[in-house]
Amino acid sequence: MSDFTVTERTQVKRLPKRGAYDRETVYKILDEAFVCHVGFVVDGQPYVIPTNFGRAGDTLYLHGSAASRMLRTLSEGVPVCVTVTLVDGLVLARSAFHHSVNYRSVVVLGTARLVDDSTEKLEALRLFTEHIMKGRWDEIRRPNQQEMKATTVLALPLEEVSAKIRTGGPNDDEEDYSLPVWAGVLPLPVTPGAPIADARLRSGTPVPEHVAKYSR
Repeated sequence: MSDFTVTERTQVKRLPKRGAYDRETVYKILDEAFVCHVGFVVDGQPYVIPTNFGRAGDTLYLHGSAASRMLRTLSEGVPVCVTVTLVDGLVLARSAFHHSVNYRSVVVLGTARLVDDSTEKLEALRLFTEHIMKGRWDEIRRPNQQEMKATTVLALPLEEVSAKIRTGGPNDDEEDYSLPVWAGVLPLPVTPGAPIADARLRSGTPVPEHVAKYSR
């Protein structure tokens, strides 16, 4: 995979060694994350909205209600900033100043387009479903015509993109290493719990393997 072209807007300026611009790193972060935050401006007022997403190649897809102000606004060509963050651990230092977080994040800048082709739109909805849980699409009912009409899908090209990553333990001041304070990293992995069946689940319906053995 080739690297993204670094622009003035995407170049990581603070702690630049944490920046990454290769597609492999960026796509691994996007494909693991559940939620993105979509930033845009309407009449001078900034908004940042959390939502789910899906990715196919060099395109990020957003979706929601056809009545959504966010999607309606973005479909008009308003510039957008999409961010994704994965928190991997808490970095506990010996001093308050050097506490931190291990994370992997992505920033995407660009302009989205409305997806009006029915085939692409259905494929995007499949991507959303599979992004949350692989194997789910083949078991569930497909969207009907009314549901398709009630749903808006936008496509954002992945062109102006950067990632930023922190790993490792705390970076304390040299004189603080002798302090009798525990320091290190508390990992925060995503650990699924036991599935909870819907109250109206049809009797005898087994838990599918993709649910019982889910991992991220």
